Amino acid sequence: MTSPSDPRTLRAELESLTTEAFRPELADIDRLPTLDIARLMNGEDISVPAAVAERLPEIAAAVDAVAERMARGGRLVYAGAGTAGRLGVLDASECPPTFNTGPGQVVGLIAGGPDAMVSSVEGAEDSAELARADLDALALTPLDTVVGISASGRTPYAIGAVEHARSLGALTIGLACNAHSALAAAAEHGIEIVVGPELLTGSTRLKSGTAQKLVLNMISTITMIRLGKTYGNLMVDVRASNDKLRARSRRIVALATGAGDEEIERALTATDGEVKHAVLTILAGVDGPTAARLLEESGGHLRAALAAAGG
Repeated sequence: MTSPSDPRTLRAELESLTTEAFRPELADIDRLPTLDIARLMNGEDISVPAAVAERLPEIAAAVDAVAERMARGGRLVYAGAGTAGRLGVLDASECPPTFNTGPGQVVGLIAGGPDAMVSSVEGAEDSAELARADLDALALTPLDTVVGISASGRTPYAIGAVEHARSLGALTIGLACNAHSALAAAAEHGIEIVVGPELLTGSTRLKSGTAQKLVLNMISTITMIRLGKTYGNLMVDVRASNDKLRARSRRIVALATGAGDEEIERALTATDGEVKHAVLTILAGVDGPTAARLLEESGGHLRAALAAAGG
């Protein structure tokens, strides 16, 4: 008998996956002019949004479940290996500057730890035990959400993370790029974006990675919209940590209120640079402390705070 880790077993398993399929019509791609290869890649990429569109109901259901838990203090945790893990870390790292999320509110776990962001960590993706240890270090609770990410849908680290999280009562999402995947089956919310075989056989950093990035964009962005981190399509919770973001903060206040530069500067000064608070002081005609109180009582939702202020 052969074990699941036996090379012959693994090879047979990979050959059955859509993401690993060989495309004989592309066997001479290395002989083509560069522009022709670029056209081929572009044509492949065009199919990805359509594949995502087919799973929008599943994505929306997952987002609503995430937002409900995060509104009660839960965290969003991504877990994956290789490209999938890097995409999760990327999405998590962009939430603090974009939405002013708190420390540890959105977390990206990659098999092998930070070193795996830039180099391969041998054997890490094959370890479900490592995933359990990484989650235990976070002291996971039923309010948290764990999103396992794996193009193949068979990566032990991602499946192990989802199975362990589910055993602890946390919400689980499995994001894969093959149908009938073990990862989606293990999760409460399975999302399978089937983009088909890659231009380079098995290179899931291509269409599969693009699909995963699109879905992670939706999960984090729409969740933050639901949590009141935006006002319309304005990032009113943006963290102004550099000159560009400080200029963006002033522009957001201007777009939200129509106020002039001097009024905007006064509002931002009165609210210690908090964009959402500054917008409320202008639109509701309240001072900084009152704006802070109204937003706290409204759970951070600017529209609710404006209604409470009679704005």
